[in-house]
Amino acid sequence: METIDLRGLKCPLPALFTKRTLSNGADGLEIAILTDDPMAPIDVPHMCHREGFDVIVVERDGDKARMVLKRPMAWVPAPDPDAQEHPAP
Repeated sequence: METIDLRGLKCPLPALFTKRTLSNGADGLEIAILTDDPMAPIDVPHMCHREGFDVIVVERDGDKARMVLKRPMAWVPAPDPDAQEHPAP
C-alpha cells in the first residue's frame, strides 16, 4: 500500500491530490494518506463517497489524520452534478 504524505497542505489540496491519485490508479488501488489539515478528515471522505471510492479507515490524532482509501474494482467515475446538458439545436 502506497502512503502519500499530504502534511502541510490545506483545503482543498488534500482532497484534490487524493482524488487524482485514486482516479488515475488501477482498480483495487489502496492508499494511505497522512494529513495535518483539520478539515481533511471531513473533506476527503466526503469526496470519496461522492466519487465512488471506498473509505476503509479514518484515524485522527488532534489535527493529524491517517486515512486508508480504496479505488473499487470496476470503478466508474461519478457523473459531474455541475455538468449541464445542452439541448440539441
